[in-house]
Amino acid sequence: MSLLDRLEKQKNTVTDDVAVDTPLAGKSVYDEKSELKERIHKEFIETVNQQDISLFNLKGEQQEELKEVMESIIEAKASNLSRTERSRLLKEVYNDVMGLGPIESLLNDSEITEIMVNGPYRVYVERKGKLDLSDVVFKDNAHVMNIINRIVSSVGRRIDESSPMVDARLSDGSRFNAVIPPVSLVGPSMTIRKFSKTPFTATDLIKFGSISPKMVSFLEACVKGKMNIIVSGGTGSGKTTLLNVLSGYIPNNERIVTIEDAAELQLMQEHVVTMESRPPNLEGSGQITIRDLVRNSLRMRPDRIIVGEVRSGETLDMLQAMNTGHDGSLTTAHANSPRELMSRMETMVLMSGMELPVRAIREQIHSALDIVVHQSRLKDGSRKVVNITEVVGMEGDTITLQDIFTYRIEGIDTYGRIKGNFVSTGIRPNFLEKIAASGVFIRDDWFTN
Repeated sequence: MSLLDRLEKQKNTVTDDVAVDTPLAGKSVYDEKSELKERIHKEFIETVNQQDISLFNLKGEQQEELKEVMESIIEAKASNLSRTERSRLLKEVYNDVMGLGPIESLLNDSEITEIMVNGPYRVYVERKGKLDLSDVVFKDNAHVMNIINRIVSSVGRRIDESSPMVDARLSDGSRFNAVIPPVSLVGPSMTIRKFSKTPFTATDLIKFGSISPKMVSFLEACVKGKMNIIVSGGTGSGKTTLLNVLSGYIPNNERIVTIEDAAELQLMQEHVVTMESRPPNLEGSGQITIRDLVRNSLRMRPDRIIVGEVRSGETLDMLQAMNTGHDGSLTTAHANSPRELMSRMETMVLMSGMELPVRAIREQIHSALDIVVHQSRLKDGSRKVVNITEVVGMEGDTITLQDIFTYRIEGIDTYGRIKGNFVSTGIRPNFLEKIAASGVFIRDDWFTN
């Protein structure tokens, strides 16, 4: 048995039979293999430094030249390995130096939608809505920290004991979050929510069974007719993906301002201004919040304002923007149902520090919002738009809602997948005349089954 195959077998045996959260387990997995990789890594860095080459922002030809340098070092240091083993070793060392180490292969796997690193020895992945423990492990805590620092430094963020949590984005737009000790007790941990390199379209969502063609056509008319829309749902339900699809229906001649914690939206329009919040610096100053950006966007003459997510005081500013001539704005929020979203928005408005009466807050909400699109991740891992709901008005002190479309669950098939249908309630929204007045075509058959 070859050296690398023997080490891979040893790694799998230790992962299965030993408590992998102990330092000894990680050390026994990597002893022999890591020594070889470290020698190659060290010599490669020394060679690069001698030639005064920067490892950042390299183009294709330069990357190939560096691979050739690394390959020659491997030939000298690991001549006893087969060609296949040397190729595997080259890929691993190159990923450590230029990429994101052990998780680089997971990032390149199109079936994986989320990567969760719980310390150096447990890396979970999400495929088709299901979580699995992968066979990927890091050498130790320092190895995980090296990858985290590489990511956050590339986007101008920082992470250390004084600021042990960070949100950032990868070069492909994937969402990144890291938590390190002393906050994380299992060692440095990170979560990467992957986004498709090619943004999903409405056709893709229909193909995945996330939404029906009638619902897509209706939402397209709502966006073009400048209805204010909020996409609600739980964590990982697909809110950002759906927001990106809806944003694609905004006409190309309108000025769009997007506001996010970490820029994830991939708009194809020409006239787009993208803004991103900023955490405080080492001195604790210089922070720019989502609320600051929402306020500033009102001075930028936007036709549409898109906020990646409202979660606190910026909700009040977003509602006021929707109420003061910025029709057709879009945002997302966490909630378990459209009705619960109304309660959550009241709470988030109160987080702004404004002591407003509850009725005044509810009047702001109903006058600002036209449509709630609620998305959910079901037990089988599938993501569905389960409600498209109109915000009708006020009855006494209560905001009234009515469903336009719903997802009706009918049962579970032999494979454990949820069966159901998207259905129209038969109710025509009150704002259809407003959409028609904008010159947007409306079909009666949208509202029949």
